[in-house]
Amino acid sequence: MRGPGGRPRAEHPDGGLSVGAPADLTVVDLSTADLHPAVDDPALNSMNFLNEVAQHYPDAVSLAAGRPYEEFFDVAALHRYLDTFRRHLADDLGLTPAQVHRTLFQYGRTKGVVHHLVARNLAVDEGISVDPEAIVVTVGCQEAMFLVLRALRAGPGDVLLAVAPTYVGLTGAARLLDLPVRPVAGGPAGVDLTDLRTQVRRARADGLRPRACYLMPDFANPSGTSVGLADRRRLLALAEAEDLLLLEDNPYGLFPAGDAERVPTLKALDTGRRVVYLGSFAKTVLPGARVGYVVADQRVAGADGTVGLLADQLAKIKSMVTVNTSAIAQAVIGGALLEHGCSLVAATVRERAAYTRNLRHLVAGLARRFPADASPVRWNVPAGGFFVVVTVPFPVDDALLHRSAREYGLLWTPMAHFYDAGAPVDALRLSVSAVTPAEIDLGLDRLAALVADELARRGASGRVA
Repeated sequence: MRGPGGRPRAEHPDGGLSVGAPADLTVVDLSTADLHPAVDDPALNSMNFLNEVAQHYPDAVSLAAGRPYEEFFDVAALHRYLDTFRRHLADDLGLTPAQVHRTLFQYGRTKGVVHHLVARNLAVDEGISVDPEAIVVTVGCQEAMFLVLRALRAGPGDVLLAVAPTYVGLTGAARLLDLPVRPVAGGPAGVDLTDLRTQVRRARADGLRPRACYLMPDFANPSGTSVGLADRRRLLALAEAEDLLLLEDNPYGLFPAGDAERVPTLKALDTGRRVVYLGSFAKTVLPGARVGYVVADQRVAGADGTVGLLADQLAKIKSMVTVNTSAIAQAVIGGALLEHGCSLVAATVRERAAYTRNLRHLVAGLARRFPADASPVRWNVPAGGFFVVVTVPFPVDDALLHRSAREYGLLWTPMAHFYDAGAPVDALRLSVSAVTPAEIDLGLDRLAALVADELARRGASGRVA
């Protein structure tokens, strides 16, 4: 049997086509030089690489994955959520049976069918008052990022600023769109406002147009840091003064540790429509639904003089990318929102308690295994969320991760994946979200053994002799 260009295709011994068989790399159909340059970019390789490491070592303790806690997943709830949303369509919105069926089974509205419930959730949980028409429901928050960056990248002089270390999904999406990303220093306060102003002005001095700055103000991935209330206000003032948009990504904001009060989001404080708000239900309801959203209430003047919303422009782009977000997935999310009065704060009480327990357990475990007076290992103590960054006196790269998984049965994430330079960073990220305290203890024991052996191997200098 012949493939493209008359080349032979691999077959099973019984004559059938092989499915999932290793590719024959001796037959070359294309070169990466024929593809978009981003396919070879480290940002696009990071997620696949980390997933592949996890698959190769399935028995390793994983302190790497930022997945939500799985203990509370309930298959029966899916059916209940669907029925709750179906009844909402009929009883609350007054749809006929035919309209209900069409809403659930057919291609749907590009902006989404649960936008009104998302708006209600934002009002209840975040104090954000927004027109539902300013919301576009997306296929996960990743699509929301992609749509916004695609819209903002109007020409070759456009650049994006991003607080470093930066979530790799953001930098990867920017690479696909040929949108350069310039880092802004983060630090323990979450964002260095002086450096942000410097980077804005430096970009303009270079003849470029900085379109926006991306950041996670609450328990950021990967750093775990948060921006305080006073700095949030100063950040908004800076954005106004510099005519800059802020892309606020908030997947972890509902999970402060313990009884700590939540800080208002940038969008809740935004009075000048400077903030494009990126949201996700992956961490709060169900990652498998792949439902996110973007709040884009900025006013956009058309060539014909009409004024609309940025959300309308994003919907045009989405119609050519994913057409619409799965109505069934939206119905599950919509039903979950309705069951809890559109408050995910109320719906995630158990999850918040689990993350608080795990975060405290991890930090206490690090302190026991790496005492401050006897160990060079250091770490930050986030006020919530999923992630802790551990700093060690030697470079942390992918080869060390492989050795950790293979020889010690432990997975974590090299912080180098979240920086643009590509050089090893003397730090790693630990995640507490998808493990039990017992798994944390086992993982930390293995981390302590790895660090001790690495220090012995490298000697006092922290570098291999």
